[in-house]
Amino acid sequence: MSIAAAPSGLDQSPGGAAGSSRLRGHPWWVLASVALGLVMVGLDGTVVSVANPVIARDLHTSVSQLQWITNAYLLVLAVGLIFGGKLGDRFGRRKVFLIGVVGFALSSLAVGLVGTTGGVIAFRAVQGAFGALLMPNTLAILRATFPPEKLNMAVGIWGGASGISVAAGPIIGGLLVQNVSWQSVFYLNLPVAAIALAIGLLVLVESRDERPSRFDLPGMGLLGVGLFALVFGLIKAQTWGWSDAKTILFMAGGVALLTAFALVESRTRAPLLPMRLFTNRSLSIGTLVVLIGFLSLFGVLFFLTLYLENVHGYTAVQAGVRMLPLTATMIVSAPLGGVLTEKIGPRLTMFTGLALIGGGLLWMTGVGVDSAFGALWPPFLMIGAGLGCMITSSSEVIIGNAPVEDAGIAGGLQSTATQLGGVMGTAILGSVLTTHVASVYVADLVGAGAPAALASRLSSAGAAQLAGQGIAPTVPHASAVQAAVTAGTHAAFVSGLHTSLAIGAIVSFVAAGLALLARKGANAGAGHAAI
Repeated sequence: MSIAAAPSGLDQSPGGAAGSSRLRGHPWWVLASVALGLVMVGLDGTVVSVANPVIARDLHTSVSQLQWITNAYLLVLAVGLIFGGKLGDRFGRRKVFLIGVVGFALSSLAVGLVGTTGGVIAFRAVQGAFGALLMPNTLAILRATFPPEKLNMAVGIWGGASGISVAAGPIIGGLLVQNVSWQSVFYLNLPVAAIALAIGLLVLVESRDERPSRFDLPGMGLLGVGLFALVFGLIKAQTWGWSDAKTILFMAGGVALLTAFALVESRTRAPLLPMRLFTNRSLSIGTLVVLIGFLSLFGVLFFLTLYLENVHGYTAVQAGVRMLPLTATMIVSAPLGGVLTEKIGPRLTMFTGLALIGGGLLWMTGVGVDSAFGALWPPFLMIGAGLGCMITSSSEVIIGNAPVEDAGIAGGLQSTATQLGGVMGTAILGSVLTTHVASVYVADLVGAGAPAALASRLSSAGAAQLAGQGIAPTVPHASAVQAAVTAGTHAAFVSGLHTSLAIGAIVSFVAAGLALLARKGANAGAGHAAI
């Protein structure tokens, strides 16, 4: 892959063969275009959670269908990210990125217009497919645009853009749902995509692998079906149970297919995911750290939202506002993480970020049912700061340690680890929480003053499943009994939340220890070398 050397200063434009636009290839305008694409995907991931209850009422969806409105997107996104990076390396990262932007916007429009639950699920899956084209090529485009001394800062701003979307999503989504319609949260992608497309057409310079190899169809099949089986098993484990034969079959089948994928890739001449990437210890560690870090983070954050909404009774907008110390801190900490990565290297920056995440999660194990907001915002600040540092430094470790001709694949690998970590965290830590709640539910109800017979009846009737979301069942008794049931339910939920928080903290500290083994990539910032 050959890309002309970039100019040494960011105030210059390479001009390109046509030389028709002073903006063509300008690093900061390139950053604006890819950041807007990232914001679009980030907004979609956060505003949907706000819209789900209204979608359920409007389309009369079941709980399982509502879960698939979210999971169809995540599943296809996770499966397609490496393939999306490979397409960018082969056909051009600018082209594939812009196709992803347009396709994501059009599928968002379709989600709002289709009018049926099945249609919404189907077009959410299409959104995931186009998101898989868009996301991995953003980092590869930045690497091919910025000179080495400015790349970490650019990646930090890129991470800050993700933080903006995470911070603004619940608030914007809540306002749109309450004042317009649930469809409007998807229509929001259209103006963002239009701006990203307009800027991208003007400023992005094409880069690709100039020695393209044939597509690895066996690898694509094994990776896609293997990831699908594994993630599907993780998602359904909460419904089927972890010991259920179907859960074991899907997860074991996924592992077997992924093992076969690794064996095939190590022997093929043109692999989809070159196994030689993992001979670099730092790249392997960086990928594992990203997966573990996001497993602990997103697995816990989902339940913190339930805590705010179902235990404290906040609306989605109010909960989003109270999460701002966490999400808005990312806007600052991601660029700061880029500066720290440049100054002290990715190893210590990644360690610091994961240690902050673990410390914040551990701090919140002291939160009770009636805790005031003052008990939440300090650990929220720690987690937000840690996440920003981890995103930037892990990008440096993964992308910087990959050969420059595999930049798109490495970007897809990082994004895949992020999505898989989120899905695994929600599934695994969610199972930990619900299992713990079920084990203490009767005792907590009785401890709060509910009659023992009523507590046993509620538990056998499945009320513990609702308690796993912090929702107390309504009982036809005196108000004092209802108050006891509510107090016991919330106590059981918070107890389960503490267990998940503690496990998330331990996992984060383990990831921090692994981060100390990583090294800065020899090819860091080499986007302007011949690739």
